Amino acid sequence: MTAQRPTAEPSVPRGGSDVKERSTLSIIEGAVGSFMMFFGSLGVGWLASVSELRRWPLLIFLRVELVGVVLSVILLALGGMILVRAWLRLGQQFTVWGAEARRATLTAIVAWGAPLALSIPLFSRDVYAYIAQGKVMVNNLNPYVDGYDQLQNYLQTGADDLWARSPTPYGPIFLWLEEFIVWLSGGHPEYSIVMFRILAIAGAAMCVYYGPKLAELHGINPNRALWLACANPLFLTTFIASIHNDALMLGLALAGLYYAATRRVLLGILLVTLSIAIKPITLIFLPFIGLLWAGKGASWPRKFGYWALTAGLSFGLLAVMGVINGLGFGWVGALSQQGAGLMIWYAPVGLLGILLGLISGGLGFDGAFVQAAVYTAGKVAAVLIVLYTMFRGSYDRIVRRLALALAAVVLLGPMIQPWYIVWLLPLFAATGIRNDWQVRTVYAVTSFLMIYAITDQLDIFPYIEFDLDMARLLAGIVAVAFALYLVFLDPKTRKLFRKKYADADDQRLF
Repeated sequence: MTAQRPTAEPSVPRGGSDVKERSTLSIIEGAVGSFMMFFGSLGVGWLASVSELRRWPLLIFLRVELVGVVLSVILLALGGMILVRAWLRLGQQFTVWGAEARRATLTAIVAWGAPLALSIPLFSRDVYAYIAQGKVMVNNLNPYVDGYDQLQNYLQTGADDLWARSPTPYGPIFLWLEEFIVWLSGGHPEYSIVMFRILAIAGAAMCVYYGPKLAELHGINPNRALWLACANPLFLTTFIASIHNDALMLGLALAGLYYAATRRVLLGILLVTLSIAIKPITLIFLPFIGLLWAGKGASWPRKFGYWALTAGLSFGLLAVMGVINGLGFGWVGALSQQGAGLMIWYAPVGLLGILLGLISGGLGFDGAFVQAAVYTAGKVAAVLIVLYTMFRGSYDRIVRRLALALAAVVLLGPMIQPWYIVWLLPLFAATGIRNDWQVRTVYAVTSFLMIYAITDQLDIFPYIEFDLDMARLLAGIVAVAFALYLVFLDPKTRKLFRKKYADADDQRLF
């Protein structure tokens, strides 16, 4: 793959100071939204039951008093949607994405991410599961066999009871990180959260650095790719506010992919293997790295040889890690059990399975069997698409083929979490998202998943008259109303969702 670096361009073809002023206003708008989310997190973000923060007078008011809880829900929902608008408006300021656009986008990422980095965990309790799994490791239990329900008073850690009896699906590197953080913090929830968030920010920073570099290799403007993928509110909230280990996983994978594409393949394999040792989903990167290593015009025997060599090196490193921690490849079995039978209503395969299951059950057939068959068919289809992208396509489109393969795995599963979509953003942005239905799809999916995140997981004190269902309803009304305003009423953003907005000049891959 040959590097194609875009020529230097002025970022502002019309009224430079005017555009700079408007981009600054968009950055400020997003920072306001992010700060609103921070304040909302104080009232409805996830806290462990033993957290010392629960004794702070301000948090007592925001989490226990009706006025405080309602205010927190509104701040969170409104702030999240203001952040979406700021991201859309920032992208409107630049028709040519040069140096000024890069500075503005990087400033936005920092300004919007900083308040989220100070927030109480939002939209997910996974970080508390990391703490609990770290305690499993510290207590010399096998996390691939023993769930954190083996710990005394495990519910006090803040982890979701849904996964308490499940083996961890994470690889050896992340287990060591969990163990080290719990050992260093003594299991203190807030200290542990700070350290896990530092890891997440490090992963996000790698995405910010390597995503644009991958875009340059494909002749795609790196600054627009950076805005689409890393200034994206979904990226910032799921990686920084929610503290998902997917940030570190994806950052390492993008770094490895970049080095493999620039002929530093051994370093690339090492980094992707480290990513696999965080979460094994990035195993899907290996066959495409093998193709990069084989080179352009490689024969099929050469491709198979480099596939075998790539897999051998990666699995060899993973085997060494398994020997060191004494757990081997236990994560393979744990991964097969994780999320079995789970689905979500907005996943196409998940929704289809439910509908066909209900219909077949109503007709006297085994609805559960039909539903499971649909899910299995989706997985089989995903495998076939992955194989197709491995064997068909040009050398210059290897990273795009990888993006399509990963998208098939994500979109044909019965469960699609918001952060799964974030896996795809840097790969598609780096290989080209046109300013037509493609970018409008990114706008729509980002807006929808932000609404879902805002309304899905709220930590509501159970002993007040304002219960979880009412909180979700309020958050949903605020978020949906704001989204409708953006799409239909806002004079600045509504044109972004219209087909006629993309003119002939905008069809280029910027």
